[in-house]
Amino acid sequence: MVVIDIAYQGRLRCNARHQPSGAVVATDAPLDNQGRGESFSPTDLVATALGSCILTIMGIFAERHGIDLARASVSVSKHMVADPHRRIGRLEVDIVVPGLADPKLRAALEAAASGCPVKRSIEGSILVVERFHWS
Repeated sequence: MVVIDIAYQGRLRCNARHQPSGAVVATDAPLDNQGRGESFSPTDLVATALGSCILTIMGIFAERHGIDLARASVSVSKHMVADPHRRIGRLEVDIVVPGLADPKLRAALEAAASGCPVKRSIEGSILVVERFHWS
C-alpha cells in the first residue's frame, strides 16, 4: 500500500505528496475547466501514469533480457469528451523505440507493454490506442 496526501492550495490547485519518498506534484485545473493550466491537471496525470507505466513495464522486460531502452520514449495525447459527462474519452499512445531490429524482441516488448497495470485499470472506460514506432 502507498499513501498519497493531497492538500488543496486554493485557486483550483492541489499539491500531492507521495508519503514513501516525500516527492510533491502540483495539479492545476486546465484552462478549459476554469483553471490556470499552470501544471498537470488530474486527468493529465492519468495520461502520464499510462505512458510512464508502459515504459516502466517495457524497461523491466528489457533489463531482464539485456535490451537497451535508454532512448525509448512515449508521447500520450489525451482527448476529453463531455457527453454524458466530462471525462477522458481516448488516450493515444505513441511509443518510440529506436535501434531495435529484431522482430521477436519487438513483439515481446509490445506484449510487455500491453500488461501495463495502468492500462489494465482503465480498460473499458477509456479507449487506449497504442502505436509503436520502431526507428
